[in-house]
Amino acid sequence: MVKKLFAAMFMAAIFFFAQNVSAQPEFNYQANVEGVGWMEAVGNGEVAGTTMQAKRMEALIINFSGGVKYSAHVQNIGWQKWAYAGEVAGTVGQNLRMEAVRIQLVGRTEQYFDIYYRAHVENVGWLGWAKNGEPAGTAGASLRMEAIQIVLVDKGKSIERGDRPAFYQVFPNAPTV
Repeated sequence: MVKKLFAAMFMAAIFFFAQNVSAQPEFNYQANVEGVGWMEAVGNGEVAGTTMQAKRMEALIINFSGGVKYSAHVQNIGWQKWAYAGEVAGTVGQNLRMEAVRIQLVGRTEQYFDIYYRAHVENVGWLGWAKNGEPAGTAGASLRMEAIQIVLVDKGKSIERGDRPAFYQVFPNAPTV
């Protein structure tokens, strides 16, 4: 009797765990924008920041229970250290533009999901989608990032990444041809 009860409890725990692993964890993100401050948090695929307003995105916070790290490329600073869920990437109150971002899932969540994201850049518009730690935006071009979209996708599925690159890098000391 005890063995049957234990077996039933074990099977129920496995069923519960399997359902929770396959369910997409909740996450949201928010942008700190020039002249606006922290904007309202948005969810899966929504736009954080502004478009068509010529305002720089200065910082980003991603709230994600599944485990995430992210890093901003900032004017006059370059790539910052990794920030983790709930922490600020970029700068606040320093009037410095974010130019690019990298986002990567960490922990068990990265086994079940991929994270895609794209940057809206000054004078360029929406770039292509980056994935799992790839850079999105620009570096060395002195262009402000204005907005971002982020989506979680089940591992093995993909999204249309578009025909534009996700990242442009300008090498200021490169020889001219």
